[in-house]
Amino acid sequence: MTLEEKIKSLKTPLKSPQGDNPYDLKQTLIQTHNRIKPFIHKTPVLTSQLLNEKAGCNLFFKCENFQKMGAFKMRGAANAILSLSEEERQRGVVTHSSGNFAQAVSLAAQKLGVKAYIVMPENAPQVKKDGVRTYEGEIIECESTPQAREATANSIKEEKGATFLHPSNQDEVIYGNSTAAIELLEEQPNLDVIVTPVGGGGLIAGTALAAHYFSNNCKVIGGEPKNADDAFRSKQSGKIEYNSAVNTIADGLRTHLGDRNFPIIQTYVDKIICVEEVEIIEAMQLIWEHMKIIVEPSSAVAFAAVLKNRKEFATKNVGIILSGGNVDVRNLPF
Repeated sequence: MTLEEKIKSLKTPLKSPQGDNPYDLKQTLIQTHNRIKPFIHKTPVLTSQLLNEKAGCNLFFKCENFQKMGAFKMRGAANAILSLSEEERQRGVVTHSSGNFAQAVSLAAQKLGVKAYIVMPENAPQVKKDGVRTYEGEIIECESTPQAREATANSIKEEKGATFLHPSNQDEVIYGNSTAAIELLEEQPNLDVIVTPVGGGGLIAGTALAAHYFSNNCKVIGGEPKNADDAFRSKQSGKIEYNSAVNTIADGLRTHLGDRNFPIIQTYVDKIICVEEVEIIEAMQLIWEHMKIIVEPSSAVAFAAVLKNRKEFATKNVGIILSGGNVDVRNLPF
């Protein structure tokens, strides 16, 4: 079954915020990229010969840790807010996030003069809370459970009339996220595979769309913490699975897939590789030592997946999306 056929079978058809042909996804992604360009950085693609030798392949790191607010999430947040009507913008937006989407929505809303209500778990990293406040987002704290996040966001939506923006399971967010891989493929058109972290599924779904429409048979593979392996299990079972516990250092990957991104992942993501906590920390440290950049643990998961499966990636051209760099440097795990 093609992606378009899967989309048509959903209760809510995949739509373009511009109102054009709802199944012309390639054109929608091009429009999305053009729409958000004034609000994002075109982040660099970096290489390291030493890391190539360690991994046994040619690595191309798309450094979204250098994105505005420090993560790829700026792409999806900007597109989601830009897609709202003027009346919706006046009522504000609300989201729930452990940190990066919180900051992205706050910054995009600030740039567009929109009020942003940000629901954050009490245990979110302080550096991410500080970032939200810097961008004038209003933080409402809640318990660190998906149920508490959703309930708190829904109450604000009802009280304020704000539009809810989902961090990963929303069409406009997925489209925005796709632009990181589109840029990577423009610069490196001969990639054999792109590896991304997978948590809520918004980045890997967007990457899969980009690879499908803008590459020559480039595969997409996800990296996921073994301690939060719901996406790996979902891919195996064919339905959305959940975690009973999420004891992982990769705080940005503790969420689960959704009905908007899962059909895309099922259709166009080749596989998901699970990695241990020690492997995440090792990958994070190697990036620091050899590239002199700090990435958050969630970002390092994709590189850890490549290191773990060296034979699978041997001699290939491998793109890795470093999803973000918002980490508390006073509490590095290495």
